[in-house]
Amino acid sequence: MKCLILASGFGTRLYPLNLNKAKGFIKYKGKALVDHLLDKIPPDIEILVNTNKKFGKDFLEWQRVSKRKVNICIEPVFNETQAFGAVGALNYWIKKENISDELLVIGSDNYFEFDLAKFISAYNDKNTLVAVSEIPDINNAKRFGIVQLDKLKIVGFEEKPRKPKTNFVATAIYIFPQRIFHLISKYCSSGKKDNLGGLISYLVIKDEVYAYKFSESWFDVGEIETYKEIQDGSPDL
Repeated sequence: MKCLILASGFGTRLYPLNLNKAKGFIKYKGKALVDHLLDKIPPDIEILVNTNKKFGKDFLEWQRVSKRKVNICIEPVFNETQAFGAVGALNYWIKKENISDELLVIGSDNYFEFDLAKFISAYNDKNTLVAVSEIPDINNAKRFGIVQLDKLKIVGFEEKPRKPKTNFVATAIYIFPQRIFHLISKYCSSGKKDNLGGLISYLVIKDEVYAYKFSESWFDVGEIETYKEIQDGSPDL
């Protein structure tokens, strides 16, 4: 298994906070979010971190001082209009790095406290696995991608619905089996390259996707409001 940390987005919804800083370098509890991720990833898993030309030098400097060996993958894009999109970047690096292993994929703006080794152990070696959090207030759940479950099988997905059918939300933490990489490529060929939630919806139709439910703390710093909420260490989710 390899791990790809997705960090090539420009995070415009966080401007001006990250105008000159990648989202993964935003600090929480005195440490960059991407460093929290490195602490979670088991030591036997090779780590790739993708970024863009705007933040490439910052990631190379971080690589130099990082306590964990990481491979920095710099995409040939300088701004939002050139960006590959999250799914496009995933597909690009699978092909460019000739990845043939199961792939653990994590968004760089995630913070979570569950044991990632347990998440990996729950993977059945066959089907896409998504880490899923239950949001207590269903009104807050509508800020995220909502999953509908039949036990642990994901049978439906809605991206930020106005009226969520459940309060189970998909996080940007996945395991993709090598056998479905062709589906990722096919999805991208249709022109849909940005939203990972859209990819999950597609895979639910084309294949089987399962959930790993956890109750530990989690948030993603996707918007400036979330960043403000976490300043006291307790995001209001």
